[in-house]
Amino acid sequence: MLPGEIKLYIENWLQSRYGQKTSINSADAIGGGSINEAYRLNTTAGIFFLKYNIAIRFPGMFTAEARGLTLLKEADCIDVPDVLHFADNGNYSFLLLNFIQGNSQTPDFWHTFGTNLARLHRKTATVFGLDHDNFIGSLPQSNRNHPNWIEFLINERLNPQMKMAVDSGMLNTTDVKLLDFLYKRLPEIIPVEPPSLLHGDLWSGNFITGNTGKPCIIDPAVYYGHRETDLGMTRLFGGFPQTFYEAYNAEWPLEPGWQQRIPINQLYPLLVHVNLFGGGYCSQVRQILNSIKN
Repeated sequence: MLPGEIKLYIENWLQSRYGQKTSINSADAIGGGSINEAYRLNTTAGIFFLKYNIAIRFPGMFTAEARGLTLLKEADCIDVPDVLHFADNGNYSFLLLNFIQGNSQTPDFWHTFGTNLARLHRKTATVFGLDHDNFIGSLPQSNRNHPNWIEFLINERLNPQMKMAVDSGMLNTTDVKLLDFLYKRLPEIIPVEPPSLLHGDLWSGNFITGNTGKPCIIDPAVYYGHRETDLGMTRLFGGFPQTFYEAYNAEWPLEPGWQQRIPINQLYPLLVHVNLFGGGYCSQVRQILNSIKN
């Protein structure tokens, strides 16, 4: 059930924006998320999407997500939900978006998705990182700026996650040595590219079909990074159809060998999953690290 404290706040906000007669008719819980509570709000002003959490659990999470969604929206390349409001109010923090009803995918859905992601990646910056930190899942994600990708990857992505995994006993010093070996090889493996605007957590659970049948991306972990990291993430949990990758390459060809670099580009999200869930993700990390050594 939607807490009365949040219901009252949202209703007051809706009234200030849409008129004093605006009210919430019903709030229907939506499943699928493991971090936040999510609801479909049916109101006299329309349908909205709300997610909330206890304010002290993840301070700043919804502020960072709102800023990330706004960056993606301003890029004007792929559909993104509209950020309507976000706030900390009493015991709770929340994010209010327009509700994406969804539709049947258009015949060119995956071609459009690949093309539009490449166009998003053409939005570049002068440094790797972002002007604020955010989250990957429920874990804090540092976006401190670096002039080159390898420095950023090591210091802001792989090292923090490996340290967390070792401290918790999920991984060990042998794994650290293997990662250090990879670091020495990175300059010869990863091609130099400009910092691209990334979704940052682009797996199959973080896109939906929009109201017009086109792709719509959600739940980002935005930063400016190497574009192959988004592509690596798309190949993690089942992968996207081949049409997606063909369309991407037609719009902005990837450097030769990108498919062979996919495991390296999956290390960060896999380490995140080690720290969130443990289990078989440890063996996946070790498999990648050992393949580099061999």
